[in-house]
Amino acid sequence: MNRFKGNPILEPNKNNSWEDYAVFNAAAIYGNSQVHIIYRAMGNDNISRLGYATSNDGFTITKRFDEPIFSPATHAEHDGCEDPRLTILGDQCLMAYTAYRNHDDPMIFQIALTSINLNDLFNHNWNWKERILPFPNIRNKDALILPVKVDNKYVMLHRIEPSICIAYSDDLKQWHGFKSIMEPRSKMWDSKKIGAAGTPIELNEGYLFIYHGVDEQKTYSLGAALLDKSNPEKVLYRTEKPILTPCEGYECVGQVPNVVFSCGNVLLDDQVIVYYGGADSVLCAASYELNELLPAK
Repeated sequence: MNRFKGNPILEPNKNNSWEDYAVFNAAAIYGNSQVHIIYRAMGNDNISRLGYATSNDGFTITKRFDEPIFSPATHAEHDGCEDPRLTILGDQCLMAYTAYRNHDDPMIFQIALTSINLNDLFNHNWNWKERILPFPNIRNKDALILPVKVDNKYVMLHRIEPSICIAYSDDLKQWHGFKSIMEPRSKMWDSKKIGAAGTPIELNEGYLFIYHGVDEQKTYSLGAALLDKSNPEKVLYRTEKPILTPCEGYECVGQVPNVVFSCGNVLLDDQVIVYYGGADSVLCAASYELNELLPAK
């Protein structure tokens, strides 16, 4: 991938206590002629909150809010709201994130869902709707909702370690049809565990799906897969080599070394822009021409 020469695109802001330690793992959507970025931030209290920034070109930040737009509000997320992923469905923007609780026993991280009207998001009215726990008290993360329903059902990709799994729902609350669709591969860059990155991009050929993989040395890299549009359980293609692996200083040195971890991507003019956390400390961007990510015909 082509790393943005201006990386990192977002760094901790020492003037804001809620984001003065780390700024990373961001979701992104394109709308209203802008890229809207919702990113994970941490202060010295070690609690993750979500911040907001925009970009006109997908790389250069044009606006950044001084206050978080989403903070812990329930017992399940007492110690953090982490790693958001956004999906546009109709006039709503669905957000999947990880609710983290570490103040009592047992420690648990679990999937949470909420939504916001698109116009409210574009106008910065943070009227988030009900916060839902699809699988209460089940350790699970790296969740996203597909951008199109299948057989009139919502489709979720999520991670029951070490695999990427799927589930279906009529109402975003009750889920069924659980099964694994992608597994780690022995002796490869994704041999230890895998998980979803940003929301898959719908193409004629299928869903372009960026995912992360971890090897035995605990290095986090990114790869790509192509999912069947009518049956997203079917993996049509999967890259043999990673498309992005840590090598720059901001990816190798930080809160967690040797990590590139993505929660968001957008398609702009046949260019896929992937937003990723470098070493769990800063937010970066890299891009690929769309035809470079698709398998040769």
